[in-house]
Amino acid sequence: MFRKTRWGAVFLAPVLTVATLAATPAHAVEAAYERVLNGTFDSVKTPWWSSGSTPSTVDLGRLCADVPGGTVNPWDSMIGQNDIPLEAGQPYTLRFTASATRDVSIHAVLQLPAAPFTTTLNKTAAVTTTPKTFQFTGTSATADLHAQLSFQQGGAAEPFTLCLDDVSLTGGAIPPGGGRDFGSPVRTNQYGYAVHGPKRASVVDSSAEPMRWRLLDASGAVVKTGRTHVQGTDAASGDQVHIADFSSVRTPGTGYTLVAGDATSYPFAIADNPYTALRKDALGYFYDVRSGTPIEAQYAGDAYARPAGHVGVAPNKGDTDVPCLPGTCDYSLDVRGGWYDAGDQGKYVVNGALAAWQLMDSYERSRAEGDTAGLRDGLLSIPENHNGVPDVLDESRWETEFLLSMQVPAGEPLAGMVHHKVHDLAWTALPTRPDKDSQPRYLHAPSTAATLNLAAAGAQCARVWARYDAAFARTCLTAAETAWKAALAHPDVYAPGSDSVGGGAYADTDVSDEFSWAATELYATTHDRAYLSRIDTGLTPAGFSWRDTGALADLTVVRLPGRFPARLVAAARERVLAVADGFVRDERTQGYPNPSLPADGAYAWGSNSVTANNAMVIATAYDLTRRSAYRSAVLESLDYLLGRNALNQSFVTGYGTRFSHNQHNRIWAHQIDPKLPGPPPGSLAGGPDSALQDPVAQQNLVGCAPATCYIDDIYSYSTNEIAINWNSALAWVASFAADSAR
Repeated sequence: MFRKTRWGAVFLAPVLTVATLAATPAHAVEAAYERVLNGTFDSVKTPWWSSGSTPSTVDLGRLCADVPGGTVNPWDSMIGQNDIPLEAGQPYTLRFTASATRDVSIHAVLQLPAAPFTTTLNKTAAVTTTPKTFQFTGTSATADLHAQLSFQQGGAAEPFTLCLDDVSLTGGAIPPGGGRDFGSPVRTNQYGYAVHGPKRASVVDSSAEPMRWRLLDASGAVVKTGRTHVQGTDAASGDQVHIADFSSVRTPGTGYTLVAGDATSYPFAIADNPYTALRKDALGYFYDVRSGTPIEAQYAGDAYARPAGHVGVAPNKGDTDVPCLPGTCDYSLDVRGGWYDAGDQGKYVVNGALAAWQLMDSYERSRAEGDTAGLRDGLLSIPENHNGVPDVLDESRWETEFLLSMQVPAGEPLAGMVHHKVHDLAWTALPTRPDKDSQPRYLHAPSTAATLNLAAAGAQCARVWARYDAAFARTCLTAAETAWKAALAHPDVYAPGSDSVGGGAYADTDVSDEFSWAATELYATTHDRAYLSRIDTGLTPAGFSWRDTGALADLTVVRLPGRFPARLVAAARERVLAVADGFVRDERTQGYPNPSLPADGAYAWGSNSVTANNAMVIATAYDLTRRSAYRSAVLESLDYLLGRNALNQSFVTGYGTRFSHNQHNRIWAHQIDPKLPGPPPGSLAGGPDSALQDPVAQQNLVGCAPATCYIDDIYSYSTNEIAINWNSALAWVASFAADSAR
């Protein structure tokens, strides 16, 4: 699930907060807590950076930078590291070794990187050609998770080379990874439970004996009492967990709380159908991330309205005439439209096709199950509503048309193949609104994976649009069939894993699963038996993702059993039920109801999307059998995403008391700029990532249990990004929940 983007005040989040930092005792401590990452430069320079005029590289275990001459201010040439946590009133000691190709003076500065630029220390170091060690101390007057340590060497008349080594910054009373507060030990779905559905809470308590619990209504009256079931130790979090089951309560209302011992949960509702709003918001997310069109206040609200992005209006270069990355082709394409992928403003075929597929599959499920709400024209607040087409299809079309535009034109050497992605030449600053993006944009080379993704999504598009727009359906099918033939002719054109500057690589060197998925969709649409022999993958306990799409073949086969040979249907059904049973067992064996249980115990980048995708598999099993246990497991998966987890955190913006709202994104960056909005309601945060793949996570989540490796901070791109193929999974599951609650 590896994603890509790189580069305030914090909400009521279960992490080391600014409030916690400010409350620490104002005295030195014996332990010398290191606050700098990679200060020895043994092999790489990450996460250190340098000014654009000051190229730097690791040389013999030192970070060396070429400092230009002729600059004016010290800060015109810098080497630095961001996201240094500071505690108010605490002393910090900076040590480093430096040398230069001639005698120079540099400034060592520890301060906030933006107004009011509160400074902890600003010291001058006289650097010579002989390596010398310096030590400076200062006391922080502020508490912040995002201070900046910089070495400023601008203002020199002549150029020189500066080398740094053994950089260390120690101080603070809170150890790295410490100071985290997860709130009440009583963990519930903070948003709402369905009247006719499971209602359980997880209670963290070390007792080996059942505990008494009480369910209170909004007035404080006792509605129900009982005793917990002792679940035991939850391996992913390390918590000793009890389960309180109040499923028998079926009185709608708001402001319910659950009390266990002397602890009280956050309030929640019990409603006939609490998921209708979640379905609308999770699907509405896609209008808010549209590229190439104004986001209008009448549909998105005043806070989220913005001009069209990447349409060639200065300062941005636009997506209307995008050239290929030099050395890959010699033409340009109009690739406006589509959805911005995630925290950056790139557009990627492989995850865009999966997201579009999930929206179209949600439509096909609604048709198969007779769920009219999912087929509504007017369900969403989008310009196309009330046009006689279900809104979920209108929204998926916005992305599908972009996918079609990425196909290599006829007459070119790789005609029919599909460009892997389009994005900026370099990473843009955070925040950057799309219409303010001045970076040049490039098409990246075609790949077999992207080509087969278009073949699959295009074939599905042809099928679902046949009743609404026959011409568009034919266009989709032509593109899909062309892509299939091109992939057969070029079966091993892979996107390079190194292509990750300005956008994610999305590398995939095994496309056997994409061949199988595309063949399944093409056969379902055309009934051409030539595709049958290429359907050779199925669902496994590994599930599916943008990289691993073989499981989608089984999901399509069981969704449309009348279109496939009986032997394929029987085998796919058997696999879906077996895998769903495993996911349900995984959910039940944990203290928190997550249908994802990694074999190695490690949570991956985008772990919440794994939860939602696995819930989709379980929901499909319910559609096949109508076994209530499957439906209950899906609803409890939503409980996990909405707060019944080790963090006591709802990962869906706007849902619950303690919800994620600082997700990594260049458009909705309220944490950085209060004039900007936060993510819109219904945005799903990526979730715990035990690999700690960004500096904020590395600084603040040291030693975290896998299920708690998350921080609601805009700079933590590895735990707190948002993405279209994560929200499409949430939207699918929310739609199922809304339909099944009727």
